[in-house]
Amino acid sequence: MLLNGSLRMNPASDTNQIKSVQLAHWETSMIELFVRAAGLIGLPRSIGEIYGLLFCATGPLTFDDLVQRLGISKGSVSQGLKLLRQLGAVKLQYVAGNRKDHYVPELSMKRLVRGFVRDQFSPHIESGANRLSDVEALLKGESDPAIREHSLNRLSTLRAWQRRVQRLLPIIMAVLGGAKFLEEKSAQDQTII
Repeated sequence: MLLNGSLRMNPASDTNQIKSVQLAHWETSMIELFVRAAGLIGLPRSIGEIYGLLFCATGPLTFDDLVQRLGISKGSVSQGLKLLRQLGAVKLQYVAGNRKDHYVPELSMKRLVRGFVRDQFSPHIESGANRLSDVEALLKGESDPAIREHSLNRLSTLRAWQRRVQRLLPIIMAVLGGAKFLEEKSAQDQTII
């Protein structure tokens, strides 16, 4: 937890660790920016703290460095690194003569967005399409014609929103210098919003 330019340890964490680690005020401010960004996209605070510290670091950091400097639990660091590596936001870097894993941040905006879209956003879009089909099947059994018509109209609106998101993501990626991430299903989907 960030407090007045330093990070304080969670009292429930390992008691053998240093209780507080002084960080420079600029580091604390930078880490807080990443914490807020992580919160905006629904990721835990620890994800922002880990990425923020790696972003500020002058060299690669080990797992133990992250635990000690951030004052968060080993479990939070472990889970955070796992997710950040899955997203492509953190990479391993070899350090000669040292057997520990060392971590560095991915600094390419294109790669960061690509990892997030691929691992977090795209699966939700795909599962959303399946859920809409399930809802449509349920609506066929609705006995009240007025409710069925209203519900089918709402379902149609959700499908339109989904198509727009599918068209918008490649545009966002193109702006960031990326490539096409979501394949258009038909020529109809290739129209601009």
